[in-house]
Amino acid sequence: MKLALGPLLYLWKRAEIGEFYRQIASTPVDIVYLGETVCAKRRPLSGADWAGIADLLAAAGKQVVLSTLALVEAKSDLAAIRRITRNNRYPVEANDMAAVQMRLESTPFVAGPHLNIYNCRALGVIRRAGAMRWVAPIELTAGALDGILESRPEGLEVEVFAYGRMPLAFSARCFTARAHHHPKDHCETVCDQYADGLLISAQDGAPFLVLNGVQVQSARICSLLLDLDTLRDLSVDVLRLSPQARHMPEIIRIFRDAIDGVITGDAAHKTLLRYAPADLCNGYFRGSAGMEQCV
Repeated sequence: MKLALGPLLYLWKRAEIGEFYRQIASTPVDIVYLGETVCAKRRPLSGADWAGIADLLAAAGKQVVLSTLALVEAKSDLAAIRRITRNNRYPVEANDMAAVQMRLESTPFVAGPHLNIYNCRALGVIRRAGAMRWVAPIELTAGALDGILESRPEGLEVEVFAYGRMPLAFSARCFTARAHHHPKDHCETVCDQYADGLLISAQDGAPFLVLNGVQVQSARICSLLLDLDTLRDLSVDVLRLSPQARHMPEIIRIFRDAIDGVITGDAAHKTLLRYAPADLCNGYFRGSAGMEQCV
């Protein structure tokens, strides 16, 4: 089972991004997704900067995949997707059907989690369009995933979101800008003040959601370390870990050791509690409320 580091979902400073991926280059992660998937207004790095990071990771033996926006709102967004899909060097993760259409006459692509593929017929369509890997939607239960994979198209890899704050929804509104009383068109990219998103609590003070620009995330951290045996039984090929500001190399090592049998899933889960910035959950995968932690 391979490990993938998903695209960076937050807005960090240029130097922080560069240092983060220099650290990732020496970790036992197999696949690294690069690029902006949340908001087109976030431009801390130039195309040349991203290319340099991609080359660094590729030289370290990582498979590099370039990710596209999940919410396409303007012609400029389409132009950005077109540039990515025509890079002629690295495969692309398509998070909108526009990116799929642009890849039809090009190299194979990864069908991202935001394409909303929920049955085996849709999976067959996306495979025939050229998908080499499918990232399952975060809310799929183990049982639902099993049913879909009964007719898995030949040669299609399956990737499951296994760690991080879950991306729950996108909106044309910018929630972080609104929290600062800024209109979206003049947001001043205030989301760069929140390295792991802006936490929102319920009236009783309990953590509820995290705002990340136009994206809403779970307040709890999804972790499927206690579900590794089930993931193996489902023949899942790749586990996706979502970047966070601190302790990412340590988290990657915990998952790698658990997958390789160096430590048990239970022991890995307990160790992970030291590095996760919030409580853990696996409710969606277990068929329960997404914020629940099932043991």
